[in-house]
Amino acid sequence: MLAKAFCGQTITAGYPAPISAGSGCAENGRCFLLEKYVIHGGKPLNGEVEVSGAKNAAVAIIPATLMVNGVCRLENIPQISDADMLMTILEHLGAKVRVVNPSTVDIDCTDVRYTDAPYDLMRKIRASYYLIGAMLGRFGAAKTTMPGGCNFGVRPIDQHIKGMTALGADVEVTGGFVYARAADGKLHGTKIYLDKVSVGATMNIILAASMARGRTIIENAAKEPHIVDLANFLNSMGADVRGAGTDSVKINGTDSLHGGTYTIIPDQIEAGTYMVACAATGGEVRIKNVIPRHLESISAKLREMGVTVIADEDSVTVRSSGSLRRVNIKTMPYPGFPTDMQPQFAAALCRANGQSVITEGIYDNRFKYMTELRKMGANVSVEGRGAVIEGVDKLSGAPVAACDLRAGAAMVIAGLSAEGVTEVEDIHYIERGYENFVGKLRALGADIELVREPDEPEKLAGPQLVG
Repeated sequence: MLAKAFCGQTITAGYPAPISAGSGCAENGRCFLLEKYVIHGGKPLNGEVEVSGAKNAAVAIIPATLMVNGVCRLENIPQISDADMLMTILEHLGAKVRVVNPSTVDIDCTDVRYTDAPYDLMRKIRASYYLIGAMLGRFGAAKTTMPGGCNFGVRPIDQHIKGMTALGADVEVTGGFVYARAADGKLHGTKIYLDKVSVGATMNIILAASMARGRTIIENAAKEPHIVDLANFLNSMGADVRGAGTDSVKINGTDSLHGGTYTIIPDQIEAGTYMVACAATGGEVRIKNVIPRHLESISAKLREMGVTVIADEDSVTVRSSGSLRRVNIKTMPYPGFPTDMQPQFAAALCRANGQSVITEGIYDNRFKYMTELRKMGANVSVEGRGAVIEGVDKLSGAPVAACDLRAGAAMVIAGLSAEGVTEVEDIHYIERGYENFVGKLRALGADIELVREPDEPEKLAGPQLVG
């Protein structure tokens, strides 16, 4: 999947071992490379960009192939490190993974037998917890790590555990692992009411219940587009999932799932990121391969900021002067404003006219990146789940770091709209969720490049996490 040049070699990440951007690599144990983005800001974005497959759908659908007896051909897979890592995990479990083309992969889990997934791989990504539902559904047992990935607050899995327990599994969390086992080797359908709307729990329960005995009903379910995509994938393989995208999902369990071909939906957050980047820098950008209704909350907020957004059948066009009006934002579950777009909008609002207020309604601690924005001259303050942004005349380029995936995208947007040179480090976070980020931005006229430089081995003495 991800072909990168390291130490004069071209290495394909995930086949057989993932290589993460920014984590350093070694040739003969001696050559270490670090990666960063170098941005010369102040240039408007113009042109067209095509959105890749949805990260949040892919990281659930790839584990779901574990439940299928036959070959799953997945199309529109994003070339991102999280997807590569999950396919590497499947290979360790005994799956056969064949790359058809850069965005299409055949996965055959027919011969997979229950075994522990590799700890060193699973601890690096949040989506490892989807293996719980997939393994429980197929094998009646699962052992995974606690979710890793980006660090912006506690990621409780209490609703996941509640759902699995209700389905008849004994679940124990100890030593950083989650152990789950169906009492009689098979889960049983039941009615589950989620105490709070949880995307991850909704998807995990759908996975497990798809091969449980009887009917499962999830009440107060999350409604995000990638939940619908997971349900559509499972249904195309022979499952019976109804009501995905509403707050009541009904799953009639089946004994087996068959192979087939499925195309993953476009990534609404990637699309939204390019929309905000254009808004912040000025210019006109057409974003192709999107589902406009998935972008309605993003488009509405941009229009409120004075940006022109025109939606077509499978594209949106964004036109901006670069002069933005203040807005208030509160993140909420879909169809509300997505938490994964909060940092990108914050970066743009740093240069808006007036005072903007952002209220984070999903996570406890998602404003760590504000410290980085201050380095660039932003006037921001944070208290609890709220942030106040006073617009300034300009941002100035500075060395900054990506502290998580979407915060990393925010640093890039800030750098594109700033005066001078911005260097963004820890870009491995960004490459978890954006395919060919630099290439797509350069095609729009951005002055951004990926720079690799040697680093001293002692700096990389400890374990290097993918994030």
